[in-house]
Formats: sequence, C-alpha cells, structure tokens
Amino acid sequence: MRMVSTKYAARSVGRNFRRTILSIVGIAIGCVLALFMESLNKGRGELFARAGSASGMGHVRIVPADWRGRREPRLRLADWRADFAAAQALPGVASVTARVRAQVLLAVGTHVVPVELAGVQPDVEPRTFRYVRTLQRGRYLRAGETGTLVAGRAIADRLTADLDDEIVATTVGPGGEIQSALFRLVGIVSTGSDDTDLAVCQVVLEDLQRLSGFPGAGEVSIVLNDYREIDRARARLVQSVAHGDDVMTLSELAPEIEGHLEQDAAMTRFVSGIILLIVLLGVASAQLAAVLERRREFAVLAALGMSGPRMVWLIVQEALMLGGGGALLAVAAGLPLVWKLAHTGLDFSRYVGGTYAFQGVLFDPVIYGDFGWWIVPYISAVAMGATILASLYPAWYAARTDPAVALRVAQ
Repeated sequence: MRMVSTKYAARSVGRNFRRTILSIVGIAIGCVLALFMESLNKGRGELFARAGSASGMGHVRIVPADWRGRREPRLRLADWRADFAAAQALPGVASVTARVRAQVLLAVGTHVVPVELAGVQPDVEPRTFRYVRTLQRGRYLRAGETGTLVAGRAIADRLTADLDDEIVATTVGPGGEIQSALFRLVGIVSTGSDDTDLAVCQVVLEDLQRLSGFPGAGEVSIVLNDYREIDRARARLVQSVAHGDDVMTLSELAPEIEGHLEQDAAMTRFVSGIILLIVLLGVASAQLAAVLERRREFAVLAALGMSGPRMVWLIVQEALMLGGGGALLAVAAGLPLVWKLAHTGLDFSRYVGGTYAFQGVLFDPVIYGDFGWWIVPYISAVAMGATILASLYPAWYAARTDPAVALRVAQ
C-alpha cells in the first residue's frame, strides 16, 4: 500500500509540470538565500574571532586568578614560564607570547600622555599582535635590546615626538614611590584609528619589569590555528597552568564584541526566517491550489476507504518530492555562490574605508563566508522542513474532505 501511495504521489507531482517546476524553483531560491545568509553569519564569526585575537587578546589568555574580576595590570602570574610552556605544548597553536602591563605617563618636554605600557617579547609579539607588523615609520623592538619604545601615531602626535626622540615614562612602584625610565622612540605604528593607536605602546618585557618594580609576567596570550578549538584549548590549559592562575577565552576577554556578534547573528537569522516564511507560504499556496483542484479525487479515495492519516501522508510525500527537487537545485546553484563568497568575500571598504574599529579592535572591511561540509545537510533540512510545514494545512484540508459533499459539488 505504501508503494502504491508513493507512486500516486509521484504521478500527482508530475501531472502539473509547470506548477511543479515553479514550486521547485521557488524552494531552491529560498534555500540559496538562506544558505547565503548562514554562510555569511558563520564567516562573520570567524572575522570577529580573527580580529579580536590579532588585536593582542589572543583566542585564549592565561591570567592571574584575581584578574578576571579586578583587571588590575599589576597582578602577576604565579609561574609565567610554566604557563608559557603549557601553552606552547597545546596542539593547534599558532603563536604564544607573554606580556606585562603598567599604567604610565609618557612625557616629552611639557607634553604628557597617560597610556597602558606593555612589556613584550619582541621575537614573538608580532605574530600575536598584528598592529605592529607594519610600522608607518621606523622599526620594531629587538630581542635583547633595552631602552627602546614603539608607540602609536596618535601617542607620538600628542607628545610631538619623532623617531629617536627620548621619552620619559613614569609610574607608581610597589611601595607607592614614583619610578621613571628613559626610552628612545624607534617605531611609530599607524592603524588608521586614533583610538587604536592610543592603545599601541610597547617596550621590551624586561624593561617594563624594571620600571614597574613587579617581576614576572601578567599574561600569556595564545593564538590558535582554528578559532573553533577555543573551548577545547581552554579545557586543556585549565589542567596544566600553574596553581593560582586562570584561563579566559576571547568571549570572556571582550564580552562586548561577543554581544555584538550575537546581535548580528540574531538579525541574520531573522532575515533568513523571513525568507523561509515567504517560501513556505508560496509552497503552501501551490499545494493548497493542487488540493482544491483534486477535491473529487480525494473524495473518491476517501469513499474507497483511505483514512485521514494516510491521505495526509500522501500529501506530505508530494511535498517531500518537491523539497527534494528544490534541495538538489539549491545545491547546484548555491555551492558556486558560497564558494565564491568564501574565497572572494564581500568588500565593504567603499563604505567603511580600509579598516574600521569597534571597541578598540580593527576589523577588515572584507567579510568572507564559510564553505564546508555543513552546506548539503543545511540545504536538505531547510528544503525538506519548509515543504513539510507548507504541506500540513493542505494535507489537513484534504483529510477532512467529505466524499458526499465533494462529489455532489463536482457534479
């Protein structure tokens, strides 16, 4: 009986060829649009993770236990060298760097600028902090040297400082005493954003340890090859870091960026939902029209003993056939589109310039989509789900057909 109902459903789908083709094309267009939005949404997640990690935060960061609540730059790791080794031992690590920070006043003559000065490891820092990879002028710090400083263009402009100028850095030591050191400006970074430039101020790690009077490092930042491994990397690090140290992920370090990403994702899914709703209504309309045209057939089937649930299944099978055709067409049309989106991206530089900043993080104006194994099951689920939902009301309407009334009206 099931085979007979399937053959009947296939014959019904092929009966009105034009309507069937239009329904399949409509399903495919909706699926391709939904796929495009989902690919863009996944690509935007990678963009935020890449931009946040390359801004110096890293995908994962080892911090002192109290830093999560206090965010105090004077806090130091219990054993930063052991933490650094544990981070390097993680699988899938792209780069690891240790830093120490201090709140200081930079001064040149009568010009003073308050900044957060970072002490870094010059040999590995550029692989984690992309803003210092290309300097506007000068050079970057060198391992083993002392008394040199790299600063953002906005800081240099406010100090009216130029390359090779001497800058006095002043901070408060452990006992409350004022401590100072003299640094020579060797490099000027220009990111295109004054707010971001103000956050770029670095010296060699050992220099800042001496200036602040606090030994050790305050953080170990880790950049992964795959941002989707963040939670797994954190779980492994928690087991191996020094006692008294904590592990934080990018979303915990920058919750405002995570919130912005969630808002964008919600908006994208809302738009995708509207697209699918339009497709669903279109398919439901075509299915209902088909049911109304075949009222006499359904009346005869009911008179011959076909039950309501079996009649519903008959209509659902027709919908599944339409959904399968729409899914195949969507895969054929959607794969090249998403592949191009993943490799070429959408370039918004015309509207936002070369880069744009959010919460002190620079983002590239090109958003790439995601291309992977998930596309085929996603299209199949969307196509089948939409057509099944669209067929429920026409199927319910057909199941409620009164044979006597339908046959009398048809006459």
